[in-house]
Amino acid sequence: MASQSPLYIGFDLSTQQLKGLVVNSDLKVVYIAKFDFDADSTGFPIKKGVLTNEAEHEVFAPVALWLQALDTVLESLRKQGLDFSRIKGISGAGQQHGSVYWGQEAESMLQNLDPGNPNWQDSSTQKECDEFDAILGGPEELAQATGSKAHHRFTGPQVLRFTRKHPEVYQKTARISLVSSFLASLFLGHVAPFDISDVCGMNLWNIKKGAYDDRLLQLCAGEFGVEDLKKKLGDVPEDGGLHLGSVHQYYIKRYGFSPDCTVIPATGDNPATILALPLRPSDAMVSLGTSTTFLMSTPSYKPDPATHFFNHPTTAGLYMFMLCYKNGGLAREHVRDAINEGLKDTAEEPWAIFDKLALNAPALGQAITTDPMKMGLFFPRPEIVPNIHSGQWRFIYDAKTATVTETTEGWTVPQDEARAIIESQMLSLRLRSKGLTESPGNGLPAQPRRVYLVGGGSKNKAIAKIAGEILGGVEGVYKLDIGDNACALGAAYKAVWGIEKEPGQTFEDLVGQRWNEDDFIEKIAEGYQPGVFEQYGMAVEGFAKMENEVLQQVRNAV
Repeated sequence: MASQSPLYIGFDLSTQQLKGLVVNSDLKVVYIAKFDFDADSTGFPIKKGVLTNEAEHEVFAPVALWLQALDTVLESLRKQGLDFSRIKGISGAGQQHGSVYWGQEAESMLQNLDPGNPNWQDSSTQKECDEFDAILGGPEELAQATGSKAHHRFTGPQVLRFTRKHPEVYQKTARISLVSSFLASLFLGHVAPFDISDVCGMNLWNIKKGAYDDRLLQLCAGEFGVEDLKKKLGDVPEDGGLHLGSVHQYYIKRYGFSPDCTVIPATGDNPATILALPLRPSDAMVSLGTSTTFLMSTPSYKPDPATHFFNHPTTAGLYMFMLCYKNGGLAREHVRDAINEGLKDTAEEPWAIFDKLALNAPALGQAITTDPMKMGLFFPRPEIVPNIHSGQWRFIYDAKTATVTETTEGWTVPQDEARAIIESQMLSLRLRSKGLTESPGNGLPAQPRRVYLVGGGSKNKAIAKIAGEILGGVEGVYKLDIGDNACALGAAYKAVWGIEKEPGQTFEDLVGQRWNEDDFIEKIAEGYQPGVFEQYGMAVEGFAKMENEVLQQVRNAV
């Protein structure tokens, strides 16, 4: 007899694909299906999952494509043998910041959608972003209120532009959804509320007040009024595990879902990523791909225009801290290639010499502790943290006099840059996450409990070792291997927690009890090392001075 134990689905509606992933109560993946928008769709003139209007920097996602993808993924799961009657909970992850505009008949006819809707990649809103930054007094004040300064992709500036460019359509719009709440709406058969974490990606939600900020709503709504926009946006429940309702009859009749299958709020892709493992307060996750992303779960709310803060998607009293850098793997590869130039005949693996140089060099280039510290910025791409054009800058820092000097004197280029590029990236993370961690006790300095590395760079032992030296991590540095399934896994785990939690049981507790570390993580480096961690603590101050010096140079050159 087939097992009747409960199953849970997590969906990941990203820029280029829809993925459906099924887990059991023990968090084991039992089915997975995906739909690639470019490769698998029919009838849509898309490229990389979107439609573009280059003239106005607009990027759209056709909603009808998402409906096609959802049916195809569900059919694929059925062909694999999934018994949909065992599904007890559904949740999802959606590309953050994208918006969907529902027609007047939305509650009765979910098919009645605007065919093209702003995608997170849309960059047509510079004017609106300037207005958002100004309305509360500046980017700092906006970040204090909403967790982030204004960004092109954030939903608030997108709505403001929509009201101005398409006032007649806006007036007829019954509701506005995020991609995540749109996904939940499809399964409910009516418009789902925003998730408490994903709403923070709009520049409209005042995080400390736990409510929409009327000043920002007034800017967006203009002549249409604040109350009208509030109705379009809807209420935001605080409970990330709230039971929104049972799955709609359509899915019961077509696929055999059980009538007691419950929909749990879907969240954004970044919040879902931190749910892919039981990330506890002060744990840090560093994604080392082409770009660099830093995620942390923290009880501290200390926003800054260079960072992003969101409410935690499941746990009240926690926040999600995020940093996004354009420069990551590409910057490290530039240094690697410069080192390897002229060594084409070597039989060694491309990273071998880079790794040897990075591991054999002393921290910050200091042969002895009284030597000045070598540090630099290495940006093959324009960077957003800090906001600066591409370039390379090399400095030395004298901690005793707290002075930075731009110079290549004492540098052996490019050999010294193997360690310097890793240090530069990790020092930036430590600088901007300072104050978000707590002391683990025993007189140890504040630092992460664990540092998890994901992405291509996580395979590099030199990067892992130096990351531990700079960022700390009292329990060590770990490689997290969940492939490209993080968002869907996080969504599926959210569904398990939403249905199976005991009263008062946190997501971290439930998932932590059931999550088998051996399946996903491997300790690859030590974290906190006495003396070295403190040495890098002094370097953080010099790193901040160096950044400010370079930014001042750029401003003076304009």
